[in-house]
Amino acid sequence: MRIAVTFENGRVFQHFGHTERFKVYDTENGNVTMATTINTNGSGHGALADILKKISVDTLICGGIGAGAKRALDEAGIQIYAGVSGDTDIAVEQLLSGNLIYDSQATCEHHGEHHGNSCGGQISHK
Repeated sequence: MRIAVTFENGRVFQHFGHTERFKVYDTENGNVTMATTINTNGSGHGALADILKKISVDTLICGGIGAGAKRALDEAGIQIYAGVSGDTDIAVEQLLSGNLIYDSQATCEHHGEHHGNSCGGQISHK
């Protein structure tokens, strides 16, 4: 499995469409075998799903995400775990162990507005 997490300073970035980096984890048998950070080069909402598809990501962990991005990821066959906050490494460990707390309804619906890192629907993981 290849997992991408929206990434900023070691934490899950809270707006998928504005993420400047993904931390990408390769996993095998429930363990992380490799992790690397990739730059999105300022790509917008639509291009981000394409970037993830091109690098064979099948799972995304993020904070808030808009409906259009959800559709694009769904069309690309990428499973979404939204509404996550906290440390990216811990989030991936929790996903692999079946203990990730997420909110499948987490959305960002205020596109075009500057709103920092506070999109709705964030759930902290323990």
